[in-house]
Amino acid sequence: MAETANPRRFTDFLRGLRAVRDFKRQPIPDDVVHDILEVARWSGSASNRQFAQIIVVHQPDSLQALSGVGGYAGHLRGAALAMILVMPGEWAEGETFDEGRMAERIMLAAAAHGLGASIGWFSPDGRAKAKQILGVPDPKVVRTAISMGYPARAPRRGKRKPLSDLVLEERYRP
Repeated sequence: MAETANPRRFTDFLRGLRAVRDFKRQPIPDDVVHDILEVARWSGSASNRQFAQIIVVHQPDSLQALSGVGGYAGHLRGAALAMILVMPGEWAEGETFDEGRMAERIMLAAAAHGLGASIGWFSPDGRAKAKQILGVPDPKVVRTAISMGYPARAPRRGKRKPLSDLVLEERYRP
């Protein structure tokens, strides 16, 4: 198990993360992209099957096209790149769980490199259009899109419910 020199500093880092959807026009160095992809590769998956594949999209025309297919992926338009997760389309429940795990790892790795990122998804109709743009065959599924780049400005601190509204001990209570 990995240890951190200062656990509180690490959890403060995690609490401070915010979605970034507005990016500078600045490319991300290849070694940084490679490191983020290595972190994604080491994400956990059901039975360690490593279902996902990742399409890295750099071209502005492709990012523009993907941003308009439908769903919540408009932020791809201004990103330095996007990472699109491609899932087998064979086991929806397990795949979506692993997909979320990988997406979060990608965004955490991006933040560790000083990058901003935001998760988005394609609507059911948009998924077919995104697959066509990206050349993804059936039965594979594209649902999750992560925009990434250097933040144009510092993200605002989000508001959160008090912990007492979220955490229940032993049983559900209204």
